[in-house]
Amino acid sequence: MDASLTKRDPEIMHGALCFTGTRVPVKNLFDYLEGSSSLEAFLEDFPSVSRQRAVAVLEAARESLASDAPAA
Repeated sequence: MDASLTKRDPEIMHGALCFTGTRVPVKNLFDYLEGSSSLEAFLEDFPSVSRQRAVAVLEAARESLASDAPAA
C-alpha cells in the first residue's frame, strides 16, 4: 500500500498498520465497515483521518484484492 496513505512503526500502536500521521489503525476502518457502520461514523469517531485518505485506502485494498484474484 502507498506509504503516503499508511505507515507501520513499531513505536506506534505496537506496529499496527496506521493511517500516516495518525495513531489510527487501518484495521479500525475495516472493523467499522464489517460491523455495518458507515464511513461517516468512522470519520466522526476518528477525525484525524480525512475522507480522502480513508477512501484511498479502501480503493488500494480493492485494487490489491483484484490483482491477486485468479482470472476467470
